[in-house]
Amino acid sequence: MRIFILSLFLFISGINFSQNYQQYVNPFIGTGGTGHTFPGATVPYGMVQLSPDTRIDGSWEGCSGYHYSDNRIYGFSHTHLNGTGVSDYGDILLMPTMGEPSFDNKIYSSTFSHTNEKASAGFYSVKLDKHNIDVRLTTSTRVGFHEYTFNESGQANIILDLNHRDKLLEGRIRVIDDKTIEVLRRSEAWAQNQYVYTRIEFNVPLKINKEKTTFKDIKGEYHGTELALSFSKKVKKGEKLLVKVALSPTGYEGAQLNSTEIPHWNFEKVKKAAEELWNKELSKIEVTSNDKNKLTIFYTALYHTMMQPNIAQDLDGKYRGRDNKIHQAEGFDYYTVFSLWDTFRAAHPLYTLIDKKRTSDYINTFIKQFEQGGRLPVWELASNETDCMIGYHSVSVIADAMVKGIKGFDYEKAYEAAKHSAMLDHLGLDAYKKQGFISIDDEHESVSKTLEYAYDDWCIAQMAQLLDKKEDYQYFMLRSQNWKNLFNWETGFIQPKKNGGWDKPFDPKEVNNNYTEANGWQYTFFVPQDIDGMIEAMGGAAKFEAKLDELFNSVSETSGRHQVDITGLIGQYAHGNEPSHHVAYLYDYVNKPEKTKEKVHFILDNFYKNDPDGLIGNEDCGQMSAWYVLSAMGIYNVTPGNKNYNWTVIEPFFDEINVKLENLNDYVINKKNRIVDYSIFGFDGSYLRFPINYSDIIPVPVIAAESKSFKDKMKIEIQSFKPEDKVYYITNEQGVDYSTFKRTFIEYTKPFEIDKTTEVLTYVKKGENQSNTVSATFFKKPNNFTIDIKSKYNPQYHAGGPEGLIDGIFGTENWRKGDWQGYQTYDFEAVIDMQSTREISQITANFLQDTRSWILMPTKVEYYISDDNVNFTLFDTQNNTIDPKDYNSITKGFKSIKKYVKARYVKVKANNFGKLPEWHQGFPFDGEAFIFVDEITVE
Repeated sequence: MRIFILSLFLFISGINFSQNYQQYVNPFIGTGGTGHTFPGATVPYGMVQLSPDTRIDGSWEGCSGYHYSDNRIYGFSHTHLNGTGVSDYGDILLMPTMGEPSFDNKIYSSTFSHTNEKASAGFYSVKLDKHNIDVRLTTSTRVGFHEYTFNESGQANIILDLNHRDKLLEGRIRVIDDKTIEVLRRSEAWAQNQYVYTRIEFNVPLKINKEKTTFKDIKGEYHGTELALSFSKKVKKGEKLLVKVALSPTGYEGAQLNSTEIPHWNFEKVKKAAEELWNKELSKIEVTSNDKNKLTIFYTALYHTMMQPNIAQDLDGKYRGRDNKIHQAEGFDYYTVFSLWDTFRAAHPLYTLIDKKRTSDYINTFIKQFEQGGRLPVWELASNETDCMIGYHSVSVIADAMVKGIKGFDYEKAYEAAKHSAMLDHLGLDAYKKQGFISIDDEHESVSKTLEYAYDDWCIAQMAQLLDKKEDYQYFMLRSQNWKNLFNWETGFIQPKKNGGWDKPFDPKEVNNNYTEANGWQYTFFVPQDIDGMIEAMGGAAKFEAKLDELFNSVSETSGRHQVDITGLIGQYAHGNEPSHHVAYLYDYVNKPEKTKEKVHFILDNFYKNDPDGLIGNEDCGQMSAWYVLSAMGIYNVTPGNKNYNWTVIEPFFDEINVKLENLNDYVINKKNRIVDYSIFGFDGSYLRFPINYSDIIPVPVIAAESKSFKDKMKIEIQSFKPEDKVYYITNEQGVDYSTFKRTFIEYTKPFEIDKTTEVLTYVKKGENQSNTVSATFFKKPNNFTIDIKSKYNPQYHAGGPEGLIDGIFGTENWRKGDWQGYQTYDFEAVIDMQSTREISQITANFLQDTRSWILMPTKVEYYISDDNVNFTLFDTQNNTIDPKDYNSITKGFKSIKKYVKARYVKVKANNFGKLPEWHQGFPFDGEAFIFVDEITVE
């Protein structure tokens, strides 16, 4: 059992915001390295993130638009993402310049020095070296406020460039008068159809002195996909220009309404109001320490957790829904930017502790997105579903709120949305429901999807229990045990399956497409809903502890694909990415809290710094920092959605922590006195039901064979988790009509052989219950050809080995399922031996293109023939006709012309595309293209 060693005791007081918590915030933390944060001005959960942009190339390091290693600013835009791994936002760029204006960003940009740059909560300033301009920025919730001081006299310009960062789908600029303009920017990047309406107000009249536009109509409105304007006036040395920029997702009227948030031109007043908003939010957790660095790290972490989700409605409650229509929020605030694969783990549990009202608003937002978009959000951005990452982790947030008694949303409607999302047939869910797991054959990232669906299903079961839906509770609790179908009892790892059996070879350190940004070590421990079951499966507490020790003490490097997100390694634990975040706390479940404390405090001390490179991995919309905040408090919710709150507790990192909740109570966490009172976290016992028993899952059997294809015959073995299990199976041979006679499953007693293409179906039976039925199909090869591959394929993309290219099994557009061979840097060359001289009419080699993944068609394919495997003559050449800029996943057979010749050997050569061009996102990394080849046929 876990040991709780935290002191929490209660005293009552009113909330006092007089302390200056925002002084400890350092917005530069995470702007270097791989943190992907931005330093600009924003207020808690605000619509506006007004920040400098130093990156316009879409590079991974520059996802937020800023990287501390840069020394050039292109301008100041009003939307930014906090610590994501994909680029977007950067909307409505303004840049002050002097002299003759230009729309070339290489010209209007300026160098800067960090010595002339400052940032604090709600404020940013910098000196632009070019033309000696001082810039100060602050913001309200929906309005960005600029102050430009021109330190030289002359013509001052403000450049508005709508062709900044992502693709402009539609731009419009309406000039209202010489101090006011209205803008629409509709763009495409990660969010495929993002709307930003803007009202820009200048404090003095400005003239348009240069324009770039696709079209200007008779009313003087500029519109098109190329759009920039320059506004100018003569200024004296030291003169200031002020600009207010109000945003809206709904329309010009919304932007005009939102502009009333700042009805004056007093910059200092706006700055002070932003600081007060931050003090109010940051005061929810007070920590005591004599170490200023620790205070800065803590309050910056808390600050990062409060930068998103972002309010996405106008002052009157109007918002743009998932159906792209304008709706009215009634009784709640509508939000956007839900990085749920990351934030369900620690950020949302933190919000349920200190921000119950917003938690309710988030769930009401989820419900509306379900009603307007057909399902709960996965990774929602600007009213667009990006479908980034995996799972349906909205249900974790909903379940956690429900079991903690948070009110303000419709429980039944939330449950309807959760169940609907779990019963869809996309992203591997059809296979998951049918056979109890996802295999490599069904969907990429099959292990991670199986495990995360299982946890989400457990969350839905907790909701069903609370709502007295007993049948649904039983159903989803059974599904929540599906992790057992991928647990290999021989190795002690959760592993991928292919064609009914374990995928081989298996290396737990290997990062590949069977896991989501992780490997077998890191995902084996993701069973937060059934930790006791995981301990039992691994052989008990001692063996589980030893497995954890092995994880942390293993070599600190991974094999397989280089994954930029996997950072902060302690052995195979990777703190820089989310799948590992709960793992250090698992020692507490085998009565070893001292090991949890040791690991957690090491991470707190070493992976969080008061430095631009102060985050060990992507901030990921507050998750990385939420882990720090909770862990520094000495608490962590390993299983969000647990009705018993299930906080794992260790000694806090600070001497004293004062948690201020919405009921005006203060709760002190202190190292000396050790008492736990769950009620302080808002747990409402009236929402608990009596436990409902549920059935244990019967894990599916494993179909073991040498390969997926064979030449003459092959032995098939069926294995079960327990030797005493009764296993039943049936075989379906290709070409046999079974409709004329009745067939039943027979009991498996020993291995058997097949000599035709055959489907095998099998299940385990215990009494009246049985496992899911699992199937595998084994293909008899169409001929006795052999192949000699002259090139070196990437070991991750092996397609089962050389014979996989001539086995009669064709890869699909989803190359991540493992049916393709991949060659990077190298050309592809192979020789097929047909074992005898044959007549040939046509040769076809199949290739794949997925440009985003660096996989491009070969530039040309050449076919040669030979009688002796020494002297080859050219049979045909086929040049590529697929545009490398076509970003769809495409397969193409390079068919030779038909002509009849005789030969024994066929050589196939395919020329690699080579270095990725400048327009490709891999160009800054000096990337080289892959060739992906699968089936070669000779007719």
